[in-house]
Amino acid sequence: MHPLAQFKYCPKCGSNHFVENNFKSKRCESCGFVYYFNSCSSTIALIINNNKELLVATRAHEPVKGTLDLPGGFVDMNETGEQAVIREVKEETGLTVNEVKYLFSIPNIYVYSGFEVHTLDLVYMCMVDDLSNMKAEDDVANLQFIKISELNPELFGLLSVKEVVKEIQMMKI
Repeated sequence: MHPLAQFKYCPKCGSNHFVENNFKSKRCESCGFVYYFNSCSSTIALIINNNKELLVATRAHEPVKGTLDLPGGFVDMNETGEQAVIREVKEETGLTVNEVKYLFSIPNIYVYSGFEVHTLDLVYMCMVDDLSNMKAEDDVANLQFIKISELNPELFGLLSVKEVVKEIQMMKI
């Protein structure tokens, strides 16, 4: 199925003559507008303590409620990836990120309310000086540190996060 199959009307003029243009776009036969279906940006934070343990969250809500996750979330409009990961870490953990370092990106499909959101997840190493204020907040049910060598990627609910866990285990961080 085309990724834009759920979009029946042109977002510019409202016409129902909104048809598949190519594999990633639809075109309005009435006004000529072409809409490209591009990935949304999202962030993933790697926070590692002095014992080589990674901060792992438990998801409080769907999708994949109750599975393991890493702090992070969607990049807001007019926000950089770095600003977004700092904000998301604060919202979900109460922690203040002092420094971020971009590591790599990974594509994902995030199913929200039955809708497939294609994302490009930006992975950042986040340095935090003070862990004393750590508290599960926002859409996080629990926070814990787990030794990187003991992480089981299959316990993570989101496909991209599973791949990130596998990648950091190979990196020997």
